[in-house]
Amino acid sequence: MSLGRSGAAGEAGIPVAAGAPPHVAIVNDELYAVDYADIEVKKYDKERNSWVTIGRLPERAVSMNGWGLIFKACGDHLIVIGGPRTSRESFKELNSWVLSEGQLQWNLFARKQLSGFVYTCVVMGC
Repeated sequence: MSLGRSGAAGEAGIPVAAGAPPHVAIVNDELYAVDYADIEVKKYDKERNSWVTIGRLPERAVSMNGWGLIFKACGDHLIVIGGPRTSRESFKELNSWVLSEGQLQWNLFARKQLSGFVYTCVVMGC
């Protein structure tokens, strides 16, 4: 059931250990995961024992080998917290997708300028 790794971690001399732990979430008894190297969201197909790409992460949800990106379930929503970082400013954006609305379509819920780096977070309540 491994999502596997492609992209930055494990290639070009970057050890896999430098990558963040897997980002997974469960909604309605279905397992979802983020492949941060390919900027994709995948769903686990239980019958085929394989991962299926269902779409891409929000355009501005960048990370450093998966660090600084949060992917969580919140009721019937998947949420992604992440954002662009430049040498002068850093923003975090909260995007959400309601699974019952069909195809993967992220909706920007909130945006905030931050001065630091978010390594991880816990979402309590929805």
